[in-house]
Amino acid sequence: MQRRAAAISVVFFLVIGAGAYSLIATASTPTIGFENPEYSLAQGDEFTVAGSEQTYTVSAVTEEEESGGHGGGTTLVRSGEITYVNDSARFTETWDNGSTVTLDGTDWRVEVPNASDPSEATLVELRNNTAILMNDPNADNETITRDGQKYVVINDSELVPAAEYFPANETRTVAEGDSLTYDETQMTVATVESSGVTLEWFDSEENTISVGDEANVTIGGEKFLALFPDDSTLVLTQNYESYERQTTEIDEFHETENGLWGVAIASFSMVILLIGMAFLPSRY
Repeated sequence: MQRRAAAISVVFFLVIGAGAYSLIATASTPTIGFENPEYSLAQGDEFTVAGSEQTYTVSAVTEEEESGGHGGGTTLVRSGEITYVNDSARFTETWDNGSTVTLDGTDWRVEVPNASDPSEATLVELRNNTAILMNDPNADNETITRDGQKYVVINDSELVPAAEYFPANETRTVAEGDSLTYDETQMTVATVESSGVTLEWFDSEENTISVGDEANVTIGGEKFLALFPDDSTLVLTQNYESYERQTTEIDEFHETENGLWGVAIASFSMVILLIGMAFLPSRY
């Protein structure tokens, strides 16, 4: 009698456990998808954003395995990059006060006047006195100092004060708004401050936007939700309402799935327990 009752209970829990497990095995996990997203793109595709003439290019769509650590297995992580070229990017170069710059093949020292709001600076030529002496066959290659004054020795005996022998340093003035060629680039003097001179120029620059899966990304001033449904496609959408509804459904699915696992595990555990109890020796 004891074993007959146990057998009936075992069948009951087997049916419940098997039913729960069959539901888990046959159910498919819902995925996020959009019927008409604003953009569905592959690597190499070009697109524009409404209200902007800027062209964007999907430069990369990648898929990598990421370890969960501590035996947690691996997961696939998808990401991508979008590039665009800014044809009028602003670049700057700063000449610090007292620094040396090379302009038109000549070295100059930058000197900004000690004023509260300077608008121009002076470039003082840095003369190569050694080269001048070496190019003069009548002069020694080095100056000498007598009584604290520097001299150039001419014809092995004549002493000429260095201030008289060498030409005066050339100077140039650069003011805000001036244009000049520096480092083979046409630039404009943007600002002159006590700390130095800032030059500016405009040129093309490539920029990169990193894109994560199920992450927000701003393109052309517009915010999009980015998704990678597979390892070669990037979807951009602004249908956040649909996305939130689908993520809620997925969360509910996993909650139900976890509940069914609990039922299956509890049922099979009860089966083992009942079988064990059925074979216990009777006291009567």
